[in-house]
Amino acid sequence: MNTKSAIVATGKSKRFWTWTITGIIIYLIPAAIRYATGSIVIPVLNWPGYWIDHFIPGNLLEKILVNMFFPGATGAIAGEIFTEHYHQKQPLTLKNKYISRLAGAILSVTAWSLFQYWGYQLAIYMPFSPSSNLFESYYVFPINYIIAACSIFTPTIIYTIKNLITQNHQPSKTL
Repeated sequence: MNTKSAIVATGKSKRFWTWTITGIIIYLIPAAIRYATGSIVIPVLNWPGYWIDHFIPGNLLEKILVNMFFPGATGAIAGEIFTEHYHQKQPLTLKNKYISRLAGAILSVTAWSLFQYWGYQLAIYMPFSPSSNLFESYYVFPINYIIAACSIFTPTIIYTIKNLITQNHQPSKTL
C-alpha cells in the first residue's frame, strides 16, 4: 500500500478518532477548569507548584497526565495504525508496533509544539491572569518529547485496564 492510501485509512479509522477526540477532551479539561475558576493554579495538579529553572513547569503533574494522552498517545496510535495499513500484508511485530508508536508520538508532539510556538509568539494572555500566556513557553518543549517517548505505552496500559475490567464484569453463564 502506498503512503497516501495509508494516510487515508488512518483518517478513516474509528480507533484513531476515538483516541484523538478523547485526548483532546483530556487536554481541554484543565483549561476549562482554569477559565471556570479564574485561576491558573489547579491545586491537585499543580505539583511541584514552582518552576524548576525554565524547563520544568510548575504544573508538572498536570503536564505529564495530560500529555500522555494528547499529543503523545494520539500520535502513537496514529503511527501504529498508519504502519499497519502501510505494511498491510505483514502483521506488526511488537518491536515494529512500538517503533511506529514512537515515530507517531514524536511527529504529533512536533506538530503540536509548532502550533504552541506560533501561539506563544502571538502573546495572547489569559484575561484572569494578564502575565500568563495562553500558549506554552518553548522552554518546556524538551520535556514534551520525553513525555511523548513514554506515552507509547499509554495505549497498552489503557487496553490492559479495560481488559481487566471487562473480564471481571462478564455476566456469569448459568446452565
